[in-house]
Amino acid sequence: MSSVGVSVEDVGGVVRIRLERPERRNAYDLGMAKAMIEGLQSASRAEAVVISGSGGSFCAGGALGQLSDPDPEELRELFTTSLRLVDAIRACPRPVIAAVDGAAAGGGNELVIACDFAIATRRSTFGQTGPKVGSAPVLGATNLASVQIGEKRAKEMSFMCRRYTAEQACAMGLINEVVPDGMLDDGVDRWLAEIHELSPRYLEIAKVSSNMWWNASKDNMQAGLESLIQAIGSEDMREGAQAFLEKRKPRFRDAARPVGTA
Repeated sequence: MSSVGVSVEDVGGVVRIRLERPERRNAYDLGMAKAMIEGLQSASRAEAVVISGSGGSFCAGGALGQLSDPDPEELRELFTTSLRLVDAIRACPRPVIAAVDGAAAGGGNELVIACDFAIATRRSTFGQTGPKVGSAPVLGATNLASVQIGEKRAKEMSFMCRRYTAEQACAMGLINEVVPDGMLDDGVDRWLAEIHELSPRYLEIAKVSSNMWWNASKDNMQAGLESLIQAIGSEDMREGAQAFLEKRKPRFRDAARPVGTA
């Protein structure tokens, strides 16, 4: 099955979901998000799911072009569908592996957080973009990431928008393994071979049980998402997205206004 920007294939019992918009570093739009959800929902009889990018990037999150001049209803749907996407990763009864080659940024980094396992090439990088582009990473980075990498490190990642190498991401617990550049498929195949030897029934039970902290974070994610929706069209959103598109530093503080106002 293929959609604009996403391919979904069942290869030997493994559902492989590939993002195919390399010209924008595989940033996903609404149609791509829905296609990924459909791919995950089709995997109940598979052994595992692998999510990957193309063209030297993993995923840059949601397409920022929509933020500089947003349509509130379209952006609301993209935000809510993004929550459905990360939840579909967790609800999928099969292990979901993020196969990362290149940048996992913003919502792409949150896809890594949502996946059960993550394997990355040495050249890959990780990090959030939220406050730097007029947004906030409420679908994993500000909540669940604290369980994965510790609260102080998660705040550093989500507030400060720093970039981390694959080795740093592995050391902090964001990903499971770093493989040499060009060896990602081999690394993923090793993990798939191990999964093949395990009981699907008890893997599913283990995954459901492991969702404890994810389930505890869902109300927080929904509240954060509602805050993002209320801020659609704010000066900071427009300036952050426009600065990103123009490849310049944002000027959030040019307009004098009280802290905390839109």
